[in-house]
Amino acid sequence: MKLYLVQHGEAKSEAEDPERPLTDRGKSEVSRIAKLAEKMGLNPAKIYHSGKLRAKQTAEHLAGALQRPSEVASGLNPMDDVRLWADRLAKGKEDLMLVGHLPFMEKLASYLLCGNENARLVLFRHGAIVCLDQKEDQAWAVRWILTPEMIPQ
Repeated sequence: MKLYLVQHGEAKSEAEDPERPLTDRGKSEVSRIAKLAEKMGLNPAKIYHSGKLRAKQTAEHLAGALQRPSEVASGLNPMDDVRLWADRLAKGKEDLMLVGHLPFMEKLASYLLCGNENARLVLFRHGAIVCLDQKEDQAWAVRWILTPEMIPQ
């Protein structure tokens, strides 16, 4: 099972816009990441997002490129308990993509990788994809990380 963890693209500050949509830079970076994800053949069964506008817009870019459904899921907000998703993932077999926020994404990755959500094993970046792979013994490992800087403009 592969798990693609995505921190939403760069968003406007709350002072600029309380809804916090993606900035032009955020849209551009997420679009480039989505196009490369399509070329790489990423095939998540579903793309879940927190429902916050910046996460929804990021998920929609990815869903469009990957031709996969995107939907709101509970438990992906910045301060949500990572154990809810860890338990859900333990019961699943399908590749999934989760689009959310910090510190949740960093904590979930650390919890899956070493059982300590505060270890900060993976540093996320706006618009990046972190691919975790569940091994035969059910343990998780980092397969790869793709950041917008890695993609030529």
